[in-house]
Amino acid sequence: MDQLTLANPVFVTYAIAASIMVLKIMLQGWITVARMMSNQAGFVSPEDAKAGLANPKPRAGQLEINDDVERSRRIHRNDLENIPAFLAIGLLFVLVAPPLAAAQWLLYGFVAARLAHFAAYSSAQSHEVRASFYTIGSLIVIAMAVWVLAAAIAHL
Repeated sequence: MDQLTLANPVFVTYAIAASIMVLKIMLQGWITVARMMSNQAGFVSPEDAKAGLANPKPRAGQLEINDDVERSRRIHRNDLENIPAFLAIGLLFVLVAPPLAAAQWLLYGFVAARLAHFAAYSSAQSHEVRASFYTIGSLIVIAMAVWVLAAAIAHL
């Protein structure tokens, strides 16, 4: 278990990348809430449109779709579809002791691809731009999975 300590630079790389991605997932939820509050729209549940501290002046239409809020929800959903696989395979990747340079390229590359995906999605770039960043991140996760699988099979 020497691989899972801060004395291992590959684990440090993973710890930094994983922490950034966990923060990304958690902060995206808050971004969605901020967009709901600033638009006073895009609420999901009927009780959200009732008077309370978060909604002091309810109005008709608050439960209708709001593109600004929905865009943030789609970004969040996309993160939840992609980042957990990265977190899981990334930890296994650390355990197979890859070279530090490879680990840095792959782990930080995924982070960069996800942050670029967020920027592209937030600014309503074309599907092709967004898909390019998704593809980079996806291929990185696949590469790490293949690397781990090959290492595991080699130890059979």
